[in-house]
Amino acid sequence: MLEGKAVVRETDMPMEMQSRVMELAYQALDLHEVSDCQSIARYIKQKFDEAYGAAWHCVVGKGFGSCISHLYGTFIFFHVEIMEFLIFKDGKDLEETKVEAIGVLQKPNHNNDS
Repeated sequence: MLEGKAVVRETDMPMEMQSRVMELAYQALDLHEVSDCQSIARYIKQKFDEAYGAAWHCVVGKGFGSCISHLYGTFIFFHVEIMEFLIFKDGKDLEETKVEAIGVLQKPNHNNDS
């Protein structure tokens, strides 16, 4: 298990949800080998699906890149020592969706010039 403090790098989640996902990350690290990123991610995703409804995604690992779309208020990227956690909820409503590239925020481009 990793013992370090969780450090949030980027988020738009409410504080209560942030606390819950970090608590789940510590639980997952207690239950699974640190090298078993897939089981850690599955545990967090299942718990968030149960608590907040389906369509959550969880990526766990070291040194990965990403570019995602997510519902506003459902994104967090944090690390515990060397292990990184990316959790977000997918959404079909583009009006409530943001695109995230770690470190870069962009609003969707709604171009009606079809």
